[in-house]
Amino acid sequence: MPQKEEVAAAFRQDIARAAREHAQRAPMSNVVRELARLVQHDTVLRMNLTRAIEEARAAGFELGYANIDEMMTVVDYLTGYAPPFNAAVPIATPLNLVLDWPMCMPSGYAVFRDPAFNAQLRKVLEHWCGFLDGPHSRMHLTTAAPHGWFSEAAQEKMHLADYVCDRSQPHWGYTSWNDFFTRRLRDGARPVAEPSNPAVIVNACEASPYNVAARCQLHDQFWIKSQPYSLREILAGTQAEVVERFVDGSVYQGYLSAFNYHRWHAPVAGTIREAYNVDGTYFSELEAEGTDARGLNDSQGYTTALAARAVIVIEADEPSLGLIACAFVGMAEVSSCRIVVQPGQHLNKGDELGFFQYGGSTYCLIFEPNVIRAFEPRPPYRDDAPPLKVNSRLALAGR
Repeated sequence: MPQKEEVAAAFRQDIARAAREHAQRAPMSNVVRELARLVQHDTVLRMNLTRAIEEARAAGFELGYANIDEMMTVVDYLTGYAPPFNAAVPIATPLNLVLDWPMCMPSGYAVFRDPAFNAQLRKVLEHWCGFLDGPHSRMHLTTAAPHGWFSEAAQEKMHLADYVCDRSQPHWGYTSWNDFFTRRLRDGARPVAEPSNPAVIVNACEASPYNVAARCQLHDQFWIKSQPYSLREILAGTQAEVVERFVDGSVYQGYLSAFNYHRWHAPVAGTIREAYNVDGTYFSELEAEGTDARGLNDSQGYTTALAARAVIVIEADEPSLGLIACAFVGMAEVSSCRIVVQPGQHLNKGDELGFFQYGGSTYCLIFEPNVIRAFEPRPPYRDDAPPLKVNSRLALAGR
């Protein structure tokens, strides 16, 4: 999202104007109408969301809306929105930008954690995902500057030569925005580091290093600012005796921007023991981060335990590696986590596990105690650090 608030505010105002015009031409979608009905009929939700909007406006932030009804008009418009490319001010998560300030107001934290609110918000995001899966979402999959995703500036920023496409076809052969977002790498574009060496663990995602933690606990106070990893919450669908194997183990976490490659790959060779999705939040952030537009980004440790995510547990071929748990976490926007493997399936290091659909994302690899000798990334971890390439060396194991 934009680094300067005045740029973000101008975008919100532009989106709000477009939303009002859209509302005059088309009825509100059923899923957004149901979200509005849920909020209006739940006294606590209505009061908290109303207060969050009022608190943000009183703090001087330009939201593009002044009340719940106006906010729902903007949300409805965005469910038919295909993001344009912008080299100067990339706005890859427009819904996040629209909700940004109410999310981090004192009254907003309860709203964006509410189970019923998130269940209906998931339906809204699935509706948007349906649009992004369709041909009408390709309006910016062109070479036209400045907003085309195949313009010269976009090709340079996105390294599009690394990906499978057919430039002789309309929209380069992509059938939808999501087809482009989940684009596949060309053969050889990301070779697997030392495929025959089981001690070399590779990056499961094309992600910038966010954190490395040791001695992770079964239950922890993951809502405090230090954001330790709470294993029982992260691995919510895994049997307790399996989760306990990771106590005192280590976690690596990496962050994917909306511009990164969004498919997941196996960090080791092994057999899939578990593969499941966990419902959760989409825009909830940590109070300890305070009133900050970066709050969702800075809450990534916390989101591993609360946000919608996919969990895959791999039993490594190399016995000394034990089990490796992978948590692929959706952050904001559509945030669909799609698993393409099944329990019992054997994979080679670097084989595909699944993918994120549109949105920002974060992921964790969780290891048993004394498995990791050293991680390749070293602190301090910075937001502007380039992503580590998928299948490149992440860590060296050795009990």
